[in-house]
Amino acid sequence: MKGKIAVVTGANRGIGLEICRQLARQGIHVILTTRDAAKGSAACDNLVAQGLPVEFHQLDVTDASGIKNLTVFSQEKFGGVDILVNNAGIMLDPRGSRLLDSDLQTYRDTFETNVLAPLALTKAVLPMMKKRKYGRIVNMSSGQGQLSEMGSGTPAYRVSKTALNAITRITAAETRSINILVNSMCPGWVKTDMGGPNAPRTVEQGADTAVWLATLPDDGPTGGFFRDRKPIPW
Repeated sequence: MKGKIAVVTGANRGIGLEICRQLARQGIHVILTTRDAAKGSAACDNLVAQGLPVEFHQLDVTDASGIKNLTVFSQEKFGGVDILVNNAGIMLDPRGSRLLDSDLQTYRDTFETNVLAPLALTKAVLPMMKKRKYGRIVNMSSGQGQLSEMGSGTPAYRVSKTALNAITRITAAETRSINILVNSMCPGWVKTDMGGPNAPRTVEQGADTAVWLATLPDDGPTGGFFRDRKPIPW
């Protein structure tokens, strides 16, 4: 994997930061992106201080011009992108929220970050991956988006992750024959700002499956949904 170029979104902390660390330890050059420039630069500096090949690029995933700038930057400096990890995500649902009481604006805002942004980034990097005849796209989903396990609570977040899974399946179907592997993964309940202090899993555990999918061999799976490197139902 040495020499590959990876873009990781929402990567200044938590699972995203750990994904950057684990990818860089494999010799992959990582472009760490996040909306907050100061926090992103600080996170990147910490990894660089460990001798890891990481650099920061500011990116608001909901900003079309920012995505275009990232694409141009990646193409001009590295000749393209090999790996995209769509890690950035939000959960805006109030605690204990239910569908019948939910605000439609919450769905709009959630979809902007959790669905449309990964779609836009995927569309931006796919032409570069096709030229390089290599690509790995990892979409950070959640068990809360599983139709097979669907329940009540956090409806906007749940629906957004179900939609992201659909994008995974469609993209995988359209790229199956050109060595671009596209998968969704669930990190489990991880001790992060979103997961809270009572979560049982570490960020290292949460990042592991994403890193595995980002570095799959050419005969690896595509169009799948995984947790702990094992397939789970949609």
